[in-house]
Amino acid sequence: MRKAIPIGYEDFREMIEKDLYYVDKTLMIKELLDSAGKVNLITRPRRFGKTLNLSMLRYFFEAEKGTNGAPADNSFLFNGLKISTCGERYLSHQGKYPVINLSLKSARQPDFDRAFQMLRRTIADEFRRHAFLLSKLTEGADCERFRLLMSGQGELADYADALAFLSRLLSEECGRKTVILIDEYDVPLENAYFRGFYDTMSDFIRTLFESVLKTNPHLEFAVITGCLWISKESIFTGLNNLKIHSILSGGYSDSFGFTQEEVTETLSYYDLSRKQDEVRKWYDGYLFGEQKIYNPWSILNYADAVVMKPDAFPEPYWSNTSSNSIIQELVERADLETRSEIERLVAGETIEKPVHEDITYGDIYESQDNLWNFLFFTGYLKKAGERREEEFTYLTLAIPNIEVRFIYRQTILKWFEKRVKQQDMTPLLDAIENGDSAAFGEFISEQLAESISFFDYAENYYHGFLVGLLKSSGKYEILSNRESGSGRSDIIMKEQKFRGRAVILELKVARSYSEMEELCHKALRQIEEKDYETALKSEGYREVLKYGVCFFKKGCIALYRTDE
Repeated sequence: MRKAIPIGYEDFREMIEKDLYYVDKTLMIKELLDSAGKVNLITRPRRFGKTLNLSMLRYFFEAEKGTNGAPADNSFLFNGLKISTCGERYLSHQGKYPVINLSLKSARQPDFDRAFQMLRRTIADEFRRHAFLLSKLTEGADCERFRLLMSGQGELADYADALAFLSRLLSEECGRKTVILIDEYDVPLENAYFRGFYDTMSDFIRTLFESVLKTNPHLEFAVITGCLWISKESIFTGLNNLKIHSILSGGYSDSFGFTQEEVTETLSYYDLSRKQDEVRKWYDGYLFGEQKIYNPWSILNYADAVVMKPDAFPEPYWSNTSSNSIIQELVERADLETRSEIERLVAGETIEKPVHEDITYGDIYESQDNLWNFLFFTGYLKKAGERREEEFTYLTLAIPNIEVRFIYRQTILKWFEKRVKQQDMTPLLDAIENGDSAAFGEFISEQLAESISFFDYAENYYHGFLVGLLKSSGKYEILSNRESGSGRSDIIMKEQKFRGRAVILELKVARSYSEMEELCHKALRQIEEKDYETALKSEGYREVLKYGVCFFKKGCIALYRTDE
């Protein structure tokens, strides 16, 4: 019987004890010990295994004790895994350290008070996990403070250096320095920036980190994970022992996400090798250091779906785990140049941008290049090339795969729908109703110039674009009959009143500007030859307007004919 696929599991011990399918990432332990970094910041996109890996580190290094202080042996969790074959140099560290393990993701709240309340509870939970210390503390200031922090009743100042306090108590009791693991460190900062209380939150996180990571004599080493390296806000002020491992660096390149070999093994295990090409197109495309990486969240969800239903289609699983608001910001703030760059990306082409790793939330909107950097480091773009010019590094950027391209396309569609609702369509309807074909063409051309195309200017793109504009007017019923085959016009507009007006629009796409007018005439002849207006006249429409409409790139011209 095959192992179950672990969708949503983030606790290493739970996965091993339940004998769930696990892609072995334990060699991260060897790399961590070899690198000897004091404070290691590892940034990766969301859903690439950061939380699970920190859980794995905790169970390996921790000299875990229960509430009564009795030791708990977790070494069995690593039996048969890669780290177990690496020798005594590494296994001698197993189960030897006190560990503080904290996730800051609960701070995603609408205001600072609630965000701090959730952080306070998270810290209190970690104190409760080490409640055995209470039996070792004599009555006094340390005991009183421990009880206060464990109860979650302290004030802001009480929690600002709570982790440093806990690391001291653990080290004194265990006789070994403390390992610090902090997951999703940037969630409170990202949330606070977009919610409007950034300065207050960054002050608290800065103090919390400085006290436990800077000149802390009780620190063995720390591993911190997040999506971005945030430096200018001085979260890591004066931290000379910080080693940064972003998606551009070589460190831990295969520790997060799945390598090609791991994907091949996973698909083979579930008898899905036939799906390899489909999986590659949808979920491959990331580059961490020089290592090609697949999105692990999407791979597992896709495998689970196909195991249950063999003909299941690939889905954008990663896109459903976030609001993707950063793509929305890019699209909504895009100027003419940026719109053109988005079109190139969605069409499978590349763009080149200068890169800097210390992007900050306050910097995102200072320039369009900062927004591109943010998209790159959070997984919405990949590196397709790199060059150096003097002191600047330039990256060639592309959309990683079909899944991420879906996010761009859906965001563009939502933006277009929102924009159309805000647009005054009166000039367009006036032009159509008055037979002003020049004004009709000019209005549509202006809208095309402001739009973002992702269909490479195919006829279905123009058709959908025009239908979207016309439907927003609310005055006409819009019938789209392209899919019905020969004998149906592309678009029919019906006025919502008895013996009202009807409009027939036949669309053509030119390969060059010089073809446009002739194709408009061809469209009008087609309306006559196919006798499109007969059905409309039989319905009682007293006036039928006919337009031949032709598109070329972001231009439109129209020719008009009427039968009264």
